[in-house]
Amino acid sequence: MTITIPETELVERFVRSAGPGGQNVNKVATAVELRFDVAQSPSLPEAVRERLLAKRDRRVTNEGVLVINAQRFRTQERNREDARERLAAFVDSGLRAPKPRVATKPSRAAKERRLGAKRDRSQTKRARSQREWD
Repeated sequence: MTITIPETELVERFVRSAGPGGQNVNKVATAVELRFDVAQSPSLPEAVRERLLAKRDRRVTNEGVLVINAQRFRTQERNREDARERLAAFVDSGLRAPKPRVATKPSRAAKERRLGAKRDRSQTKRARSQREWD
């Protein structure tokens, strides 16, 4: 399943970057701040929207707006591509429903191994405290 997000749903703002660039950093707004309203987007299926909003991602605001800051590169174009790739990765992460966790119990042999290791460790420590050191 592929999801296409139209340009009209994306809000881009260009700001000055804090990364490398020398004198260029002070003059040119190369960093990109990409905003995408996950909560109100008509292009996302309901199930995908719920999964994306349920994530505890610090980039998603309380209003359900995803904010991606891209400033890895020195050019506006590369940062713009980077922001869009990260948006695509975020949306892809919501496409697949997580596999339900199946609760399991440790086997009797595993329990016995664990308790045996605890006994051995206990013996080692007890032997250290009883012996007199010269």
